[in-house]
Amino acid sequence: MAAKAKAIILIQTDIGAETRVMEQLYEIPEIVEVYIVYGIYDIVALIEADSLEKIREIITNKIRKLPEIRTTSTMVVVEGKSKKGDS
Repeated sequence: MAAKAKAIILIQTDIGAETRVMEQLYEIPEIVEVYIVYGIYDIVALIEADSLEKIREIITNKIRKLPEIRTTSTMVVVEGKSKKGDS
């Protein structure tokens, strides 16, 4: 079975919208982890899909269209290790 494409999405939200946005992101099936964080970004999400094209489509058509998201920055995963055993 081919490895899934993965990306980490760094998200800035409107002030006070972090929890609402996190819940909306969690409803997107390809988003496997989502965290509220402190710092320049408000939310970090891990997305997995069958292809980079599918990731691009989800970011463009689902994530960036959420009204309380200000900006996103996407980091495509090239290689990794996980203690969960699923990298």
